Amino acid sequence: MKPLKLRRVAIDTYKENVVFLHRDCALYRSEGFQALNKIEVRAEDAVESVIAVLNVVDDERIATPGELGLSEQAFAQLNRAEGTAVYVNHATPPQSLAFVREKISGGHLGYDEILAITRDIAANRYSKIEITAFLVACAVTGLEREEIVSLTRAMVASGERLDWGEALVVDKHCIGGIPGNRTSLLITPIVAAHGLLMPKTSSRAITSPAGSADTMEVFARVELEIDRLREIVKHERACLSWGGTARLAPVDDILISVERPLGMDSPGQMIASILSKKVAAGASHLLIDIPVGPTAKVKKRSEAMQLRKLFEYAGDLLGLHLEVMITDGKQPIGKGIGPVLEARDVMLVLENDPLAPMDLKEKSLQLAGRILEFDADVRGGQGYFVARDILESGRALDKFESIMNAQGASPKSYTSGSLTQDIVAPASGTIAAIDNLQVARIARLAGAPMDKGAGIDLYKKLGDHVRKSEPIYCIYSEFNADFEFARQAAELDNGYRIDSNES
Repeated sequence: MKPLKLRRVAIDTYKENVVFLHRDCALYRSEGFQALNKIEVRAEDAVESVIAVLNVVDDERIATPGELGLSEQAFAQLNRAEGTAVYVNHATPPQSLAFVREKISGGHLGYDEILAITRDIAANRYSKIEITAFLVACAVTGLEREEIVSLTRAMVASGERLDWGEALVVDKHCIGGIPGNRTSLLITPIVAAHGLLMPKTSSRAITSPAGSADTMEVFARVELEIDRLREIVKHERACLSWGGTARLAPVDDILISVERPLGMDSPGQMIASILSKKVAAGASHLLIDIPVGPTAKVKKRSEAMQLRKLFEYAGDLLGLHLEVMITDGKQPIGKGIGPVLEARDVMLVLENDPLAPMDLKEKSLQLAGRILEFDADVRGGQGYFVARDILESGRALDKFESIMNAQGASPKSYTSGSLTQDIVAPASGTIAAIDNLQVARIARLAGAPMDKGAGIDLYKKLGDHVRKSEPIYCIYSEFNADFEFARQAAELDNGYRIDSNES
């Protein structure tokens, strides 16, 4: 088979290997390649090959008939210079796809089968379509308790696993679904200021307007190489970073890249995602926050109790001391929704500003207090008061600034979006309900979290009185198209229910 010349195509295909072949390429015609086929690419002098999804092009600016173009990720994985002679063949389907088909049929997968699937995903042998099939199968047919533990272990095995050499390494995670819930940026400096080790690695947003990593990035760098992360944690007793750069359970990041556009977050997959990152980060003690409310991920307390049992079951088998707190999820936490606005709320709390959102402060203190009680020197029930003293004394702010300086200043300076629109109350009355999902949707339409200055600033919360035409929140956007999408969505449904004062 005649070789092709390797060409780098400057396209970020987001965690999927893609190759580009010209329609007039002789190999395309003779070998029967079709668009979206998976093909194997091998350099002339290489043992290892790259599996990639084929895109057929008609533009010689992407690839000429004698070239094979590789997307950024595939080019980096092949690790050869442009112009290198490469050979292409039809790729052999991964054997683990048989296990995916078994799961689609409702079968039960053991650890070896799940490990085979995750290894092939990590090696980029799966297309996004095949990963979607696996995720949908897990969501529709459900993951049994043993499968959740197996998936967690398999995802941990896909990357690095940190060992801090200490018996007590604490962490915290909220299952999400509540806009503005940036407690991690407050809990971590409180806990670290007390002296406990808390290497907080977070994900970016999946279906929300911001994740902890997105908001922390307003203050500091969050993409830390693993050696740098170790240095920071050793010196500061904590970090607030993104887990992807450190290669902690990297298969989880690939799965999330598919879940995000689909808006998927099934319970079994969610538990495995959370616990794999925590185990890989070296946690020994973990606090899980499950908010419950009509428009939260978990609607009823009975559902939260079932989820709690699943977390505790998996935690026991994984060697984690795991506790669950069921919290109020009836409305957003804090005032800001979106990275910059949430960062503002965090700083107001750390600075003990009288304008700080009290709900964000109190929830953070409750969670931090429970974590501090993992320390044998803190008596049960006293953790809240210890946490409050650390915050109000300014020690939490000092620790946060130390962590921020250690991680390095964010390469960009972020401000709130320049396009703004107040959304007003359609009638006078009392705020009776706030739809978390709709408020989050409007913030995402405004551009959050990709545009850090985009989002929503809440003026009114549950129980507040409002007059007709009084602003209830403000939309912030950075681009006209996003601004119009968000504004129109808010006009159709602003996410608030107001009970009229009129009898």
